[in-house]
Amino acid sequence: MALLGQAALAMWWDMAPTAMPEFAHWHAHEHFPERLRIPGFRRASRWTSADGTEGVFVLYELDDHAVLGSPAYVGRLNAPSEWSVRMMPHHRNMVRSQCRVLSSSGAVTSRHALTIRLVPRPGSETALLDHLEQLGRRVAVTPGLTGLHVLRHEAPRVAVTEEQRIRGLSDRYADGVVVVCGYDASALRTLSADALGEASLIAAGARPGAEREVYALAHSALPADLADVAEATGPDRSTGG
Repeated sequence: MALLGQAALAMWWDMAPTAMPEFAHWHAHEHFPERLRIPGFRRASRWTSADGTEGVFVLYELDDHAVLGSPAYVGRLNAPSEWSVRMMPHHRNMVRSQCRVLSSSGAVTSRHALTIRLVPRPGSETALLDHLEQLGRRVAVTPGLTGLHVLRHEAPRVAVTEEQRIRGLSDRYADGVVVVCGYDASALRTLSADALGEASLIAAGARPGAEREVYALAHSALPADLADVAEATGPDRSTGG
């Protein structure tokens, strides 16, 4: 199905291999449950770089954009757990886009995701969106591919949070976001080089310099998946985590 809700939180960062085992445990067993218990959070998905490098991509699907400034969410950002405080400094080169959903065609939680971070040229926003919407309808039924989703960053009026302070106040954001999902990484790479290649995006209305990477799905959850699951509160020492 298409993205759940009318807004999304899209994030990218680098995670050192030495930190990844504990990060994956924390993110799946404390952080996702914590976020998915906040009203308005509909689905959480985490991908890691398909080529084995340090990249992580996380997507939260939200009821609407107001969730990003809601007291429940902002309160959680300002009261991180001890485990979160320990893990946050490992989030290097953070890009955090608080988005409205502009277009969504096809499925989301496929084996792979291509993300493209771009900036529309002034005055070309509508033309670029029209191009991506038309492409999305084709992508949703293309062999190897399953869906294409377009997001646009719009920061809510929220003061700097404790989690941002822990990360060093260095978060960036992507103005425009395209997420293409599929079960064949080679099909995503072909799309990235052709219909979503640099020249094609510039012709459609984007500025030069789009950033792109292909990721592999690591974990996805809905609130109902965690309804009867207790949150973890720290690494399981019995397994060396």
